[in-house]
Amino acid sequence: MIGIVDYGMGNRRSVVKAFERVGAHVELTSDESTLERANGLVLVGVGAFPEAMRRLTASGLDALIRARHDAGVPLIGLCLGMQLLFERSEEHEGAEGLGLLGGEVRRLDPQGRKLPHIGWNLVRRRRDSRLLEGVPDPVALYHVHTFVAHPTDPEDVLAVGEYGAEFVSLVERGTVFGAQCHPEKSSTHGLDLLRNFAAICQAVHA
Repeated sequence: MIGIVDYGMGNRRSVVKAFERVGAHVELTSDESTLERANGLVLVGVGAFPEAMRRLTASGLDALIRARHDAGVPLIGLCLGMQLLFERSEEHEGAEGLGLLGGEVRRLDPQGRKLPHIGWNLVRRRRDSRLLEGVPDPVALYHVHTFVAHPTDPEDVLAVGEYGAEFVSLVERGTVFGAQCHPEKSSTHGLDLLRNFAAICQAVHA
């Protein structure tokens, strides 16, 4: 079972349906005992980084996510959920993140283009990953965002896109994964990312 962390923000139901389409057993929940039994965790999010962290902290789910990470449970952050994996964000008044990945989230430099960046964008891989098995290179994925992650370690970067400036679209460090795109809105290849993550969760706990 894969637990989708419910802290009240994000397009949670569409992510549930997308995982179900690839044959994964998922539960959308804020119940700590259920999340502690999960073979993997999914952190979704749409909205502002500071508010998301306030909600996670108030519910104690930030500590649970860190504890499950320390136990080796695979975790993937989607869209804002990926940004929350990093140490901090400059969005609005700024906020500290979960700190599972080194780096900061900063405003995308669109170089004269409109923000937020909304739409399909070609993403090119920097290295191979279990998350990208069967996914073409480059691949078109659907994005909706104004802020982007800047990992401290370049080795954490799986794939990059470009909208004005280059931005990080996919990351991986150990059992932590992140997708700035919306896999649930990215058609066949977005579903491939979710299918691969489900297989990673199954392999870790086989």
